[in-house]
Amino acid sequence: MTDRVPLRKAAASTTIAILAVVVLAADQFAKHLALSSLEWQTPVPALGEVLQWYLVLNPGAAFSIGEGVTWVFTIALAVVACVIVWVTVTRVRSRVWAVVLGLLLGGVLGNLTDRLFREPGFAIGHVVDFISTPWMMPAIYNVADIFIVCSMITIAALTLFGVALDGTGRKPAEAVAADAARED
Repeated sequence: MTDRVPLRKAAASTTIAILAVVVLAADQFAKHLALSSLEWQTPVPALGEVLQWYLVLNPGAAFSIGEGVTWVFTIALAVVACVIVWVTVTRVRSRVWAVVLGLLLGGVLGNLTDRLFREPGFAIGHVVDFISTPWMMPAIYNVADIFIVCSMITIAALTLFGVALDGTGRKPAEAVAADAARED
């Protein structure tokens, strides 16, 4: 699938770390700006009805599901971050996987930072959400959420198209099955 030489461990890890820090910083800076310049639950049109700023604190997951078990989301985010780091160190040698996992890790760390350090307290903090696109969905989200969703869609596509974590390339399942049928 590719004739590129796989990344060395240090290059893959560095790529992921740099991207994660950049996304985390962008997310926390955007949340800082939202908290310092927006009024609570007051829509501010940015692009009319297409894009609005609407500041809320979310104790739950998407659509505020699970408000009473915020600590579960904290644990889940921490586990996801640890798994990404483990996969990075042990398996990632693909440039595209390094980029996608770096962006995903940054998004996860952005929301984990809120859960750990925002009110009402450690590990049960509320996530700052302020981006609203009412025409698309009735959700209010943040920069970290955007990176998480986009990264997960890309991970699904990479998996579907058989792009290997190790950077060597891999045939999609259909091609492997067709090759196996020809050998019989």
